[in-house]
Amino acid sequence: MTNAATTSAHPGLSRPLAWLMAFATGLAVASNYYAQPLLGTLSERFGISHGTAGLIVTAAQLGYALGLVLLVPLGDLLERRRLIVGMTVLAALGLLITGSAQHAGMVLFGTALTALFTVVAQVLLPFAATLAAPQERGRAVGLIMSGLLLGILLARAAAGLLAELGGWRTVYFVAAPLLLITAVALWRALPTWREPTRLRYPQLLASVWALMRDEPVLRQRALLGGLSFAIFSVLWTSMAFLLAGAPYHYSDAVIGLFGLVGAAGTLGANRAGHWADQGRGNRTTLWGLALSLASWGAIALAQHSLLAFIVGVLVLDLAVQAVHVSNQSAIYALRPDARSRITAAYMTSYFIGGASGSLLSAFAYQQAGWLGVSAIGAVLSATGLAIWLLRRTRDTADAAA
Repeated sequence: MTNAATTSAHPGLSRPLAWLMAFATGLAVASNYYAQPLLGTLSERFGISHGTAGLIVTAAQLGYALGLVLLVPLGDLLERRRLIVGMTVLAALGLLITGSAQHAGMVLFGTALTALFTVVAQVLLPFAATLAAPQERGRAVGLIMSGLLLGILLARAAAGLLAELGGWRTVYFVAAPLLLITAVALWRALPTWREPTRLRYPQLLASVWALMRDEPVLRQRALLGGLSFAIFSVLWTSMAFLLAGAPYHYSDAVIGLFGLVGAAGTLGANRAGHWADQGRGNRTTLWGLALSLASWGAIALAQHSLLAFIVGVLVLDLAVQAVHVSNQSAIYALRPDARSRITAAYMTSYFIGGASGSLLSAFAYQQAGWLGVSAIGAVLSATGLAIWLLRRTRDTADAAA
């Protein structure tokens, strides 16, 4: 695509560009998840407890949340192509620091630095929504979210396999150059784009919270998003501990392959995008929340039935992605001129929820094992479903009044 500076022209979103943006989104977000199947190995390598190793996941999610607050709103202020490429390069630097770590503190620092700049995924997502034609916006969001989900899930498989072949550092030294190559491709393919705004940076940040105050749909969807990612993190944070211990005793490579089980969640993201374009986003949210709750019945059986566990993971990933895409389709219809700030508000809640879920998961596993983890996941799922049903009941009553 020819690069053309514009604030009003609409260059459109070609299929090759959409696929590149989906790939870049997945690769960036994957950088936050390489450590998850390696937590047992990192715990042994650096002589730290399982609970402390779980802080690596928390550092990634908190770093990501900080980037959402401070960096993502810049998409409504700065020229987006330069911003996207610069953040991608800095994320690669963080990966190199982690791969070179000689102690756990350096792993935490490199992980947090990488996470801070991999919020580039959340600049790419509203940019794709902006470039896409209105009647295709849900599909564009679904495609980018498919890339994001595949990045999260395949990251675990890649990390486990590469750790088996060349040690735990290998994935970081492979991923960093890939990010740099992707940065070059994005520089060549993305159009230049700058939103017409007169806000200064402090005003830009303040306007994120003003949007949360003024947009009830954004508040509700942000709460549901935070809960859904907390549920997701409850499962994936402690899964490595479960599968590395009795009765399975799986290696890092095998644990990483379990990420492929959730890859079918990409189908949920794509389908949710189609349904949103057809006006069925609310129904998609309801079914996603209901399936999330149901999945924990199967997941709780993990210590006795691997098949039940796999089915539960598959259903949970489908459910979480359906809720997430329907949430984003709803919020991107609110304020076209403020999509980066809306993304910042929503995704800050999302990743704070993820960090909270990771902490709860690590604590629950240490105190009550896998049944404790499953109980936490089920309670969070039931809470999300109750919030949605109460809100829909209230909206129906208001409409009838």
